[in-house]
Amino acid sequence: MSVNKVILVGNLGKDPELRATPNGTSVCTFSLATSERYKDRQGVQQDKTEWHNLVAWSGLAEICGKYLTKGKQVYIEGKIQTRSYDDRDGNKRYITEIVASEMQMLGRAGGENTQSSESFAPAATRAAAPKSGQGGDSDNDMDPPW
Repeated sequence: MSVNKVILVGNLGKDPELRATPNGTSVCTFSLATSERYKDRQGVQQDKTEWHNLVAWSGLAEICGKYLTKGKQVYIEGKIQTRSYDDRDGNKRYITEIVASEMQMLGRAGGENTQSSESFAPAATRAAAPKSGQGGDSDNDMDPPW
């Protein structure tokens, strides 16, 4: 048995980009920053930020494109996926991304983000990602959506 599940809570680094594939499937891409704070060997507090590339498909993509903005704090569930594509110069490139299956907006409605676990998001933000083979599958030969 194996498990591929990612849970992230972080802040959007920029506004999401919502597009459609040639067959009309919605795809939304955005970056998410997660941060941790720790003390180094000298006792000095350090901050470390990791950036994650995220992609949402279909209904969840449309919700992310409509409700998310730069700086917004979100809870994301999904899976990690690495895929390859050929860039414009014909070089093989690899990209690792989080394919979101669930998203929940955090923070106060219409206000600043907080560490509160309360959610003021519409119930529709908990939408499912497509099943394997319905957009986002690794044999897709298009360039990365961002």
